[in-house]
Amino acid sequence: MSRRRFFVVALLVSLLVAGVASYYASSHPDGLEYVAEQTGFIDSAEDSATSDSPLADYQTTGIDDARLSGGLAGVVGVVVMLLLSTGLFWLIRRRDGSDATHDSRA
Repeated sequence: MSRRRFFVVALLVSLLVAGVASYYASSHPDGLEYVAEQTGFIDSAEDSATSDSPLADYQTTGIDDARLSGGLAGVVGVVVMLLLSTGLFWLIRRRDGSDATHDSRA
């Protein structure tokens, strides 16, 4: 299997998991939230600075259907991470390549 085909398949699987399978994830609180509930200090928690963001709480603002909202938030998250990681990869790759060329001339 070629690299390109592998990455396309991996991207499609990631989008499928984020868009469809994420709806079936556990609705129980995560570990920290669970401990806060059990020890009684959950009410003292403050909202995050990003609690009003368009993708807060794994939902998409403005979409009433919970399944669609969560799936869209997952897909957007995958795409954003793909863009950020690809950009970082290219930035590091170019920097290393230019340093290697410069060092070989010295």
